Amino acid sequence: MAWVYLVIAGFFEMGWAIGLKYTEGFTRLVPTALTVAAMVISVALLGLALRDLPVGTGYAVWTGIGTVGTALLGMYLFGDPATAARLACIGLIVAGIIGLKVLS
Repeated sequence: MAWVYLVIAGFFEMGWAIGLKYTEGFTRLVPTALTVAAMVISVALLGLALRDLPVGTGYAVWTGIGTVGTALLGMYLFGDPATAARLACIGLIVAGIIGLKVLS
């Protein structure tokens, strides 16, 4: 169950990271409220996952999911550059996440 919590926490991390763009510096109420809610849910689920997972593994996977998802969503939603080097680096992060899962 810890891995389920961790993956869901990672998705909420993507949500709050992308949400920051829509808050326009925390000047828009609804995007700000949704972003803060996603932050709280993400950290709470991470805390639940860390009851059973090593902290280094859990934190690295959580941030990895958030990083990969946010980078890909940034490319899709905001036209961030999708260069071969950038995609290769994202692939390395995914490989690290898989490695941590396999080795824990």
